[in-house]
Amino acid sequence: MKIAVTHKDGQIFQHFGQTTEFKVYDVEDGKVASSSVVSTDGASCGALAGFLTTNEVNAVICGGIGEGAQNALERAEIKLYAGVKGDADAAVEALLSDTLEYETGANCSHEEEGHECAEHGLGQGCGVHRHGHGHGPGQGLGQGLGLGPDCTRKGFGPGGRHHD
Repeated sequence: MKIAVTHKDGQIFQHFGQTTEFKVYDVEDGKVASSSVVSTDGASCGALAGFLTTNEVNAVICGGIGEGAQNALERAEIKLYAGVKGDADAAVEALLSDTLEYETGANCSHEEEGHECAEHGLGQGCGVHRHGHGHGPGQGLGQGLGLGPDCTRKGFGPGGRHHD
């Protein structure tokens, strides 16, 4: 089993769609066998589900996550443990000992102070704003999961295809 944690300086990074790295834990017989920090190579938001699938991740621990990214993880059959704060290693240990406190759904509406749609950059719309389109030159994926071409090139969706 592989568990990925949104990561920055040993802590759980609090915005799934903006994470630049995951700490990935290989778990064998209910214990961490090894771990490594893996760069997302610029993937963001919904495209991270494809990135995690490529890295054979089964579960994700994160802080905030929007509805679009949550849906992408669900489609990729990656178990979500959201709303978690603190030390990444401690969170994985808590998950393995069945004591992790978490949320199962989206907990980031992008309406918190300081978040702007423009933070996603050209072609990297996360779509969790529920407009049905991406913020950039992409097409909508329906239900607000609009992804620009940067996301689709990183392998999001079946065969990395862009959806209408």
